[in-house]
Amino acid sequence: MNTVGEILNNYMTTGKGKCALPVWKMLVLGTLAGMFIGLAGLGATTAGVSIPLVSVSKFVGACIFPAGLIMVVIAGSELFTGNCLLVIPLLEGETGPGAVLRNWLFVYIGNFIGSMIVAAGAVFSHQLSLFGNGMSSAVISTAVAKCSMTFGDALIKGIFCNFLVCIAVWLGMAAKDAPGKILGIFWPIMLFVLCGFEHSVANMYYIGAGLLAMGNPDYVAAATAAGIDTTALTWSNFLAADLLPVTVGNIIGGCGVGVAYWACFRKK
Repeated sequence: MNTVGEILNNYMTTGKGKCALPVWKMLVLGTLAGMFIGLAGLGATTAGVSIPLVSVSKFVGACIFPAGLIMVVIAGSELFTGNCLLVIPLLEGETGPGAVLRNWLFVYIGNFIGSMIVAAGAVFSHQLSLFGNGMSSAVISTAVAKCSMTFGDALIKGIFCNFLVCIAVWLGMAAKDAPGKILGIFWPIMLFVLCGFEHSVANMYYIGAGLLAMGNPDYVAAATAAGIDTTALTWSNFLAADLLPVTVGNIIGGCGVGVAYWACFRKK
């Protein structure tokens, strides 16, 4: 496996390459990553709804969700949360703040597009009608819960989430083969999902799917029958009450990992 110093050196080259990508490649690769994360979320929800025992269903869903970051890393795409590690080449002087912000912006937009493609596909293909519309109730319930958090809760959960996501990316870079990368990525991601931390790109899918599901009368009826109050599920709450604080938290948590390792192992 690679040492911490080797990981830092490798990421220096990788990070410079990410910042130098043309905008269209950032958008395309960002869209792919958003789709990977959205599909992992869809799979986790499907598995969870199929298991009646809540504690077991939560654990099984947490074990499925890491497939998203595994696809991002192994297949090759651009994920905003993982790219918070671009603070490393920034601190080293290998790239500038403008290039990092440019990457974050266009990758974030691509992630949003990809996540919403999966959300729309799940809703309009009527996949949410699985288990007697149990899927739709679960999707709407998840979206409502995420839109109902306080700013502080969302911020803190976002920090812890991307701390673990960037550790997962770090562990993936420590391995020299695909099985090792998969194993390294799996555990931190499973942990953040199990703990209920907040990932901005995952929330683009989860809340996006919930909002789109509200346009289907059958899904709304199922949610109402399940006693779900959808008052908080609005586009404004999605963007301001969830996505904003979670994104800020993700930046803090992810950059914290990069700053810590750079300061301890690279700073001259």
